[in-house]
Amino acid sequence: MRPYLLLTPGPLTTSETVKEAMMSDWCTWDEDYNVGIVEVIRKELVELASSRPEEYTAVLMQGSGSFCVEATLGSVIRPEDHLLVAANGAYGKRMGVIADYYHLNYHLMKFDETQQVDPAQVDAYLNEHPEVTHVSVVHCETTTGVLNPLEAIAEVVKRHDKVLIVDAMSSFGGVPIDMAQLGIDFMISSANKCIQGVPGFGFILARRSLLEQCKGVARSLSLDLYDQWETMEKGHGKWRFTSPTHVVRAFMQALNELKAEGGIAARHARYSENHRTLVEGMRSLGFRTLLPDEAQSPVITSFYYPSADFNFKDFYQKLKAKGFVIYPGKISQADTFRIGNIGDVFPSDFTRLVEAIKEIR
Repeated sequence: MRPYLLLTPGPLTTSETVKEAMMSDWCTWDEDYNVGIVEVIRKELVELASSRPEEYTAVLMQGSGSFCVEATLGSVIRPEDHLLVAANGAYGKRMGVIADYYHLNYHLMKFDETQQVDPAQVDAYLNEHPEVTHVSVVHCETTTGVLNPLEAIAEVVKRHDKVLIVDAMSSFGGVPIDMAQLGIDFMISSANKCIQGVPGFGFILARRSLLEQCKGVARSLSLDLYDQWETMEKGHGKWRFTSPTHVVRAFMQALNELKAEGGIAARHARYSENHRTLVEGMRSLGFRTLLPDEAQSPVITSFYYPSADFNFKDFYQKLKAKGFVIYPGKISQADTFRIGNIGDVFPSDFTRLVEAIKEIR
């Protein structure tokens, strides 16, 4: 069932047992599905995300991670609010695009794509702009693989008493995060990332007291975060519209496998070892990483082209023939390609990848 390993940041390589979980059909009105699967997932996500789960709640939303980001911004930011978007990559900038579509009052603070978001600059901006009510940031920017200093950013935002929205699409489940400890109010991720499920839905983990204030704010029917949450609360896991049942069941299996592995700390250790094995091997072949080690996440790693005449398409096809699929680069300032370290993949897989690259160069 595996013609190749997906070394990408989601969709990613999933286990055979996650795939097998999709082999049964489920009725969206049945309690075995809503109570036995959806409600269990909601409860376990909150417990994974916060040391004070009673303060938080989970909302599942059909679509990709960007649907969930849009649902959050469109349902949380009121016309009179002001949003500060701290962006150092394509996904931070996408928040600005969403804000444009919704005609939100927003400020876009741009950082270089190879630079971490600077908490000191965020602090200075908030001092100069007291009208800001909400701050949003991407934890791990898969544009490059940069990991932003979430703890320091959160400290600044909370000191200014602002609502903090975190896109943890590519980090939640693979990098330890405690929403309660950091003061995160809304955190967004997707089924097909570090939990190692398959694409089809995302989820928003929200401070319950703030989500309760969002009734009537949404500008979209399908992406009304409050209404989706209220329906799940009152209907004990019922979705407003048709839910991706097979994907949801696969995600529950993926959660079980996360627990069996030892939780987020153990998965973070495996991803970190994947990254270390990859980087050491690639450097031994003469490849250079785009980011300095101190800014690098264990999620996805960017490498410079090794030479001016390097043909990525040819490189990609040769690697695919050997059983590995990687990602092209996504920045304009340098020619790069990216290799994902997350999914049902292990250090031995990256040792084999490095050997394959050595053979085709």
